[in-house]
Amino acid sequence: MNNIYTIFRKEIASYFNSPIAYIFIAVFLISSVWLFFQNFFLAGQASMRGYFYFLPWIFLFLAPAISMRSFAEEKRNGTLELLLTLPIKDWEVVLGKFLSNVVFVTVTILLSISIPISISSLGEMDMGLIVGGYLGAILLASSYLALGLFVSSFTKNQIVAFIIAIAGLFFLFILGSGFVLNVVPAFLVPIFSFLGLGTHFNNIIKGVVDTRDLVYYFSFIFLFLWLTVRSIESRNWK
Repeated sequence: MNNIYTIFRKEIASYFNSPIAYIFIAVFLISSVWLFFQNFFLAGQASMRGYFYFLPWIFLFLAPAISMRSFAEEKRNGTLELLLTLPIKDWEVVLGKFLSNVVFVTVTILLSISIPISISSLGEMDMGLIVGGYLGAILLASSYLALGLFVSSFTKNQIVAFIIAIAGLFFLFILGSGFVLNVVPAFLVPIFSFLGLGTHFNNIIKGVVDTRDLVYYFSFIFLFLWLTVRSIESRNWK
């Protein structure tokens, strides 16, 4: 655990000792608030459903922007090889980096808590929807980061990692959407619906947390962290 904490603390410090963290937080808060309040007063309801609707699309760009540097930057600078010569296991490096990314994104998401506080003064809110929305946002962002970390593990180029991660996440997010399910054969509909990242997010933000949705997200995260460890173990960038 000490090794994981050391990696975690180093990564968190690297975020907040540079402008990256503050730019990311500002972009997230400004874009999410602007998109949400464009139609909020037209709807005439004290609800955050519209806010959570936009989050997956914002994370689609911001999560890869965070994860792309995790390994790609260290490979380019040659610091990853030095790190892996230390008495530390590969999975500890991966887990330390992943947890630092998740904590950073979770802090960013929770900074928007002023929105439900402000809206609550306008009318009674559905607290189940808010709690489910924030839980779903953290799980979805963590899944995005896990895939982004994996992509970052097999390239030295951060831009390549960024683009591939966006493409992969976009594909997995829309996999269970209506317009995809309408064109695939009927026997594939349940499979596509289950595999889609967006399907489970939409279930959770309704305020009903189903065990199947939690198992899906934790399995997704575990799978891509495992793939990342395997990628690091291969040392294929040498």
